Amino acid sequence: MPTQPRDTLASRLKRFAREPLAHLPTPLRPMPRLSKALGGPPIWIKRDDCTGLATGGNKARKLEFLVGEAREQGADGIVTFGAVQSNHARQTAAAAAAAGLECHLILVANVDYREPAWEVSGNRLLDELLGAEVRVVENEAAAAKELGELLGRAESDGRKFYVVPVGGSSAVGALGYVSCALELIAQAESQQIAARTVVNATSSLGTQAGLLVGFHASESDMVVRSVNVSAPDEQEQGADLRRLCDATAELLDVPSPPDDRLHIEPGFRGDSYGVPTEAMHEAIETVARLEGILLDPVYTGKAMAWLMDAIRNGKWDDEDAVVFLHTGGSPGLFAYQASLATHLTR
Repeated sequence: MPTQPRDTLASRLKRFAREPLAHLPTPLRPMPRLSKALGGPPIWIKRDDCTGLATGGNKARKLEFLVGEAREQGADGIVTFGAVQSNHARQTAAAAAAAGLECHLILVANVDYREPAWEVSGNRLLDELLGAEVRVVENEAAAAKELGELLGRAESDGRKFYVVPVGGSSAVGALGYVSCALELIAQAESQQIAARTVVNATSSLGTQAGLLVGFHASESDMVVRSVNVSAPDEQEQGADLRRLCDATAELLDVPSPPDDRLHIEPGFRGDSYGVPTEAMHEAIETVARLEGILLDPVYTGKAMAWLMDAIRNGKWDDEDAVVFLHTGGSPGLFAYQASLATHLTR
């Protein structure tokens, strides 16, 4: 019997070093009350907020491959970057702790929204609890300088640090979501879900690129609609996505998805990355009160706002299900306490 594309892809993923960190597979569950309230297609949720690893999130899948490569290279520790309330930084700190590696976080403070809790609560508190060495700097140039000094000191001490890019979004990190694409296809088939679309938040692009490569290499017609929550320029972001898809596909020796499969949805970022929006507040409250599921203010809240708007405007027919990929981030709620409290309805 000829080898199926999914089998080929799964066997190629096994070539890469992988650290077992995530609770997999994550659940795929219906959202019946939200679906009824919106009056559109059935909505299902892929619970990647349930990956474990310090409250869960999408970075656990990426870090399995990234930490695997770090071990393979003989690294003593891991260095990564993010905003002060970075979900990626928190999960990297957890992955390093679980793997027995040092963790250094270089966090940038130049985000256009802050309230008192933003500096100390949420992910920032968990970074400290997880034992990471944290340096907060004002901008990307200062982060680059700090990285150079940190690597220089490590080299002088005879130690080696593995550098993880923002969001874990290298080709190696994206392998985590190539694997997720295979997982999601299998779950949809076993649960007999006629799903044609996956919706997720996109920022550093690794989750989106991995899904796109995974679905395309598996010969699945699943459409990925990724909602921009960070980039001021979607055209530039699209060029970055093209490069990351190509690099991930090359790593696996599979065809890269064509341009017509690369969708970045605009209009729901708000004024800037991390800045609250009215649509985000509505989405977070609606999903919490109808489904008992917590979204976050920076990523999933804005992606769900796009999904709700798309359904209200008749983007899809009512037959094929839509899957919302919940990428985690609930610790960020505690850093937006004042904003959320102001907008809650009674």
